[in-house]
Amino acid sequence: MRIDDIQRNGYRIFQNPDVFCFGVDAVLLAHYVKVGRQCERILDIGTGTGIIPILMHAIYQKGKYVGIDIQSDMIDMAKQSVELNNIGNDIAMECMDIKDFRLNFNRESFDVVTCNPPYMKGKAGLKNENYSKTVARHEVACSLEDIVEAASFVLKEKGRLAFIHRAHRLVDILFLMRKYKVEPKRMRMVYPKLSKAPTMVLVEGIKYANAELKVDRPLIVYNEDNTYTDEILEIYGRN
Repeated sequence: MRIDDIQRNGYRIFQNPDVFCFGVDAVLLAHYVKVGRQCERILDIGTGTGIIPILMHAIYQKGKYVGIDIQSDMIDMAKQSVELNNIGNDIAMECMDIKDFRLNFNRESFDVVTCNPPYMKGKAGLKNENYSKTVARHEVACSLEDIVEAASFVLKEKGRLAFIHRAHRLVDILFLMRKYKVEPKRMRMVYPKLSKAPTMVLVEGIKYANAELKVDRPLIVYNEDNTYTDEILEIYGRN
């Protein structure tokens, strides 16, 4: 296990490179979701080591967060990071199965739900021998529908659900959000390079909102010479 600087507000995070470390997808989602009020309650589903709540708190310096994950070792690291950064008054980490959401949460108790979910369907692709990596990458502990259903339950009216996911799962995301009354309102495709096809998509929906989807301009991660674009550098706080 090691301690990494997340390059925001001096915050650091415990990670185990032999298990799983956060990537650019978590960073993009943390910046895509905006926290407007000090009292907003944010739930991060499948929080892993807690990078999204911790990074959002570092960026916005407001909000009350709960991160949940089914893996107790991940939650243990997340709790250590919360303690390390002295942010326990604003962030709680809990080990739980999101499929038990009715047992653990009250209806309409959160303003925002974030999720960087497993990208691959349960039987799609090869499983990594490391269980933590398998859970992070494949829908073996929960499905995309489990996540959207739980999010709809815990979100207040006009509450927001935000995902980052693989671009090829976009139809699944939009279908399930509408099925559970979280109307997709804005979307942004993420391209590795301008010359490549998009690989990821950021989507935000609002519970019980009217139908109107805004498609933002593309987000390009790398220049053609493999350096980060100016926007990515700004997101990472390096400009």
